[in-house]
Amino acid sequence: MRISRMMTIAGTVSLVAALAACGGGKGGGSSASRPKPTNCTNKIVHEDATRVSVWAWYPNMAKVVDNFNNAHTDVQVCWTVAGQGQPEYAKFQTAISAKKGAPDVVMLEADQLVGFEIQGALVDLSQYGANDVKANFSAGAWKDVSQGSAVYAIPIDGGPMAMIYRTDVFQKYGIKTPPKTWAEYAADAKKVHDAGGPAFGDFGSNVPAATTALMIQKGANPFVYDLKNKQDITVKLDDQATKDVLSYWGDLATSKEVGTVDQFTTDYIAGVVNGKYATYISAAWAPGYLTGAGVGKGGEKGKFAVAPLPQWDPAKPVSVNWGGSTFAVTNQAADKKAAAEVAKGLYADDASLTDGWKTQTIFPLNQTVLKSDAFVNAKIDFFNGQTANKDIYIPAENAYQGFTYSPFTVYYYAQLQAQIAKINQGRTTGAQAATDLQQIIVKYAQSQGFKVS
Repeated sequence: MRISRMMTIAGTVSLVAALAACGGGKGGGSSASRPKPTNCTNKIVHEDATRVSVWAWYPNMAKVVDNFNNAHTDVQVCWTVAGQGQPEYAKFQTAISAKKGAPDVVMLEADQLVGFEIQGALVDLSQYGANDVKANFSAGAWKDVSQGSAVYAIPIDGGPMAMIYRTDVFQKYGIKTPPKTWAEYAADAKKVHDAGGPAFGDFGSNVPAATTALMIQKGANPFVYDLKNKQDITVKLDDQATKDVLSYWGDLATSKEVGTVDQFTTDYIAGVVNGKYATYISAAWAPGYLTGAGVGKGGEKGKFAVAPLPQWDPAKPVSVNWGGSTFAVTNQAADKKAAAEVAKGLYADDASLTDGWKTQTIFPLNQTVLKSDAFVNAKIDFFNGQTANKDIYIPAENAYQGFTYSPFTVYYYAQLQAQIAKINQGRTTGAQAATDLQQIIVKYAQSQGFKVS
């Protein structure tokens, strides 16, 4: 469930045809002759109701779908798993190209939306009442699924970022309070390293989405893009903020004050369990991921805590996000109104949302949960009873302002990943990596038919 948002698989689709196409939302295939979906993983409660096919991969979706179907007599969800993250996206892209085979509703991570929007594969839900649920989400969460007044998906969950840390390591090396700034973080990293301690963190190359978020926190604005002018894009990856962030982490890696192991691997998890990392710069879904990977169940149980993400300027704090999924209606949907009802209502009822956060499957973005006493004051076992939602994650989510993703996120992530690997191998500097990345992405964008500024 989590890995899709954490890692990048190289590959992308050609956007030339999409840019040449006129208008938005006109492509994607016909829905007039689509048969009623029957290959449902779940039970259909009301056989005579309109049936909406859904691709989604979360592990508790069976319960979520049953909750929806039991509560609705007019529409029923027919759910299947078409893969998790990138495998699902590949199947969806095949269906777009073939103009058949797509589901009515598809789960997409927020950073993948624009790449499908530009192909006209997703429906603007503003005409189907999307704004009726707008108040349920923070401004940043809503911006991530919108293009101007158009709304292309309904948020499910997100990943407001924070810093997980080992209390035993901090205590051993005399770090009395978690670093509030990145300058303090670097000073603490040096202190622990000089004392022969573990790596203070990790600069893995396979988490380009997290690195991008940290670039944005510093003030970077890598892409300016508006679907109304789909051929025009601004790319700014060689700016000072991007250079500063890549240089900051590159310097820590060169001095071996942080590690360079790819995250979400067996080696990395073993290191987390064995106290080889003092901190883990991650997101609100991390406790669930780590628990599922077996962390916090042995001798390290009760030794983790969480603090706000360090800031560059504490007087001007910036909240950033890593990860998060949505439900979008595809242009092949047989009944777009019914599909929109599913997108708005699936994983939006109290029972499903409660199950999601209690099982640590998701960090919900729905404000009804974020303001509920049970969620706000929950004592998180992984953090030894710390009220992490109230103190860390909810404030971070509500302060998040949203981000403009590029139409070629997968390609961009792959190239950033390659540059981070070069930094970690000592083959380039952070500043040079930013300059090279700019040239690579601009050249690619132009090859795809974009006019780059």
